[in-house]
Amino acid sequence: MSTVSAVTTELVPTDAGDARITWHPARRPRLVLAVSHGAGGGIDARDLRALAAALPAHGVTVALVEQPWRVAGKKVAPAPKTLDTGWRGIWPAVAKPGLPVVSGGRSAGARVACRTAVGLGAHAVLALSFPLHPPGRPEKSRAAELLGSGVPTLVVQGGNDTFGRPEEFPEGAYEIVEVPYADHGLAVPKRAEIGQEEAVGIVTDAVVRWTGSLG
Repeated sequence: MSTVSAVTTELVPTDAGDARITWHPARRPRLVLAVSHGAGGGIDARDLRALAAALPAHGVTVALVEQPWRVAGKKVAPAPKTLDTGWRGIWPAVAKPGLPVVSGGRSAGARVACRTAVGLGAHAVLALSFPLHPPGRPEKSRAAELLGSGVPTLVVQGGNDTFGRPEEFPEGAYEIVEVPYADHGLAVPKRAEIGQEEAVGIVTDAVVRWTGSLG
């Protein structure tokens, strides 16, 4: 018997415009992972696609969230405050199944998840490629957002991420998993000692293990 159900999409009105959720449901879910994209891409990012494919078989329904600016066809993300507004607007929809919700995102989406977790009652936070600082500007640290998530948090970070390598992250009450050689998009160069498929496997294995530990 299959452990997954059919993929569906829905438009969700928010105060920042209509967002779109693509549901990848588990047949017997125990958690919902609501996860959004970064400022320069959409839900077709390799790590988001891989999580949507892998997690339902482990009892985690994945809700891939497109922020209103993406749904509207805009090329540039709005200010952080507007991103937070859009995320808060989709929350009733992802909480509707009545399950604990893990708030997640990649890059700018990870910052949104950290900033809003406590206020929304998130069960935990998944931060993919957390942008600790702008490239070449370590003094512009966003560590306070990560450290202030207030809930169990997993960071999955590329070893060569110019927005913050794993060794640059401060100590704190979160877990960090490194994807060796990977950049901000969790892509690995062809000369790396691991291939792209193996790199993506590190991401999915880490998230499967972590979500299994949340209870």
